[in-house]
Amino acid sequence: MVIAREGSEPWLADRTVHIHHFEPDVKLHLDKPILQFNVDSLENLMRRSLSSPAARRFFPEHPMRYSHKSDPRFSTFVLAKPLEEQDIARHTTSHFPYGMVWPPPTIPAAHRVMGHLGDFAVPGGPTYDLAASPKWRPVNRSEVSDLTFRIRQWMELGPPTMGFHVGEEIVTYSTLDPLLYCEFLLINQPDVDEEGYQEPLVKLESESDEEFQSRFLSQKVYRGRLEAIKLTGDPNVPRGEYTFLADDLGEDGFVGIAREPPFQGARIVKSQGHIAGVGFTGDTYIESQLILVSHNRLAQYWVDFGHISFFERVDIDQFLVAS
Repeated sequence: MVIAREGSEPWLADRTVHIHHFEPDVKLHLDKPILQFNVDSLENLMRRSLSSPAARRFFPEHPMRYSHKSDPRFSTFVLAKPLEEQDIARHTTSHFPYGMVWPPPTIPAAHRVMGHLGDFAVPGGPTYDLAASPKWRPVNRSEVSDLTFRIRQWMELGPPTMGFHVGEEIVTYSTLDPLLYCEFLLINQPDVDEEGYQEPLVKLESESDEEFQSRFLSQKVYRGRLEAIKLTGDPNVPRGEYTFLADDLGEDGFVGIAREPPFQGARIVKSQGHIAGVGFTGDTYIESQLILVSHNRLAQYWVDFGHISFFERVDIDQFLVAS
């Protein structure tokens, strides 16, 4: 991601508050790929050339080779095994790192797997490694998750066969349902539990278009809870944790309507910003306000910090469809 515009400017509603510019130019990071398969690799050619039944056996880990021969990085693609529902409940804890289950409970997911020590490198975190657990690695194709996987990566220093194997790490990944795609946060609005069937809203004869739009937003859009969950973490708050929460988009959370540019006409609701020390220590929630700029753009006002940051939806399809 490249930031096309940097800096900040005072907010007209309160000149002690600074609005940080946010005009990103999102691109794929292609110069150093994390995931790269080569069907004509030496390993695959050797497997296909073997005539014994072992040639067709299941391989839970697959070597990957990067394009540059001088690249000292080595990497493997590791298949993952989803946990059974009873195992998820038994392993998951209510506090970080949640029993090393990934994705964590905050993120909706069809498959959850046992994480790895490297996924939770925090002070006071687990000191055991689950790589040897039968719940960690599939032993046949029927046990393979098609929604989660792992990347094992390390560096080889020195000449071949005599080099040093250093810096190994294993990172667990999980795909998202396309309905949940967004930028670097998962913006999740859980369904509001209601009794009975809710009829679609119909414009009344006595209503103007503006009045109907206002009633529609009030009853169908500005309701319930909005969660912002980190998909990429930082040294303070890791991925899978809330970065901010708005408990009620409706009347109970209503603060007002912005009157000054650049948010003029936007709804403002109460929210809580999640902060922590390095290593996710001493985490707490502080007062903040969420500015609902549009369906594709939100602004978070961190009251104590005196600044406003933006979050904008990214069109994922432009990176998935071949040009």
